[in-house]
Amino acid sequence: MNSDLKKVAILFGGRSTEHAISLLSARNVISSLDKDKYVPVLIGIDKKGQWHYRRDAISMLGSTPEDLLPPDLNNPVLLSQNADAKALYSPSGEQVQNIDVIFPVLHGTYGEDGSIQGLAKLANIPCVGCGIVGSAVGMDKDIMKLVLSSLDISVANWATVRYSGDDVDYVSIADQLGQELFIKPANLGSSVGVSHVKDEQSFVTALREALKYDTKVIIEEKITGREIECAVLGNASPRASIPGEIVSKGFYSYDNKYVDKEGARLHIPADLTPEQVNAVQELALATYIGLECRGMTRVDMFLTEADELIINEVNTIPGFTDISMYPKLWEYSGLSQKELISELIELAIDEHQKQNKLKL
Repeated sequence: MNSDLKKVAILFGGRSTEHAISLLSARNVISSLDKDKYVPVLIGIDKKGQWHYRRDAISMLGSTPEDLLPPDLNNPVLLSQNADAKALYSPSGEQVQNIDVIFPVLHGTYGEDGSIQGLAKLANIPCVGCGIVGSAVGMDKDIMKLVLSSLDISVANWATVRYSGDDVDYVSIADQLGQELFIKPANLGSSVGVSHVKDEQSFVTALREALKYDTKVIIEEKITGREIECAVLGNASPRASIPGEIVSKGFYSYDNKYVDKEGARLHIPADLTPEQVNAVQELALATYIGLECRGMTRVDMFLTEADELIINEVNTIPGFTDISMYPKLWEYSGLSQKELISELIELAIDEHQKQNKLKL
């Protein structure tokens, strides 16, 4: 193996409810990796939180070909840049591999929320995507709304429930937010645990369901509008992709995204006027910068009949499956998935180098 190739630890799976989607995304990231520049080091985390390396990680991906494991990467991998640690973890003298950059493909909790980003920072290893702050704020829909509201960026009106819904009743919430509501776990993605409710009975059931996934739940007003998504890429000078649109049967549920092939259609580009495209891109960039995002984020918003744009949510580790909007938006914008993966890796390395130049 060429020693000049950077070793990229592709971290996938995880304990979240989006484990299966992470595996699909990881397959695409691995297949799109430029093998003339990078060597994939596969690390899988199973649903119990146990970490797997080499062939055990490959087995988690199912159909991934065996040639993704270079012969001279059969030695242990050390998530540390400390040369002295090699001797400690390799007393028999076998070679221990260093990691040049971590590429987390961990959707949802324990991956998209700052957890892995904090581990990478402690280990002093570049990490693709947002840092600790951007990841944590982007993951928590309640905190995200508070931050964006302080920046005069429009979000759907909401109420927050913690730990129990015993002190919350449908009538008082409906008086505040309207009769039709969306109830969501504050820290999940892919519409897991999300319900659309229209009456008191469904409200109580939905609240209990959401509280199975998180100790904090948000209750949102219903926004009637088109679902527009925009991909953002970059660090200090980010750029926005051509916008796309999601047209789904009902709200964009987990089944509509990943189970029912007819559940949703992706329109790329979205049918927007040039003025609307500019407005979407400007709002996506303002949201990205305001939430301290780095590397990549997909910004989701509503476009109402009054031509108002309202932020729905952000995804700091967006899907990379073969039907995912983030890579497709960049493909349409002129950046192949192979080029996109390479740029994300180099952005992570550049940001890490800048951070390491700061005085502690």
